[in-house]
Amino acid sequence: MNAKLQDSNIDFLFKAVLSLKTTEECYRFFDDLCTVPELKSMSQRLAVARMLSDKQVYSDIVAKTGASTATISRVNRSLNYGSDGYELVFGRLKDEDGQG
Repeated sequence: MNAKLQDSNIDFLFKAVLSLKTTEECYRFFDDLCTVPELKSMSQRLAVARMLSDKQVYSDIVAKTGASTATISRVNRSLNYGSDGYELVFGRLKDEDGQG
């Protein structure tokens, strides 16, 4: 956990996200919380992380997501040197889909 990030407002945000139960609830909450560009940016980074995790090359990722190579590099750095949050989520999603 990044100690620089941790504070009561972020704790409250994470508790709010954890309280959501359906995709529809997520749409409603994130529509209120985020601007469209913020949400698109987060979803793009997650898609990039999934593609990098699946060993796809930068040129394919750029073509499929429209992400810049700088964004792809940042996400790749998180995958390699971050807190393993992406891998945690990907593993759980595979388990839910019966692929784990």
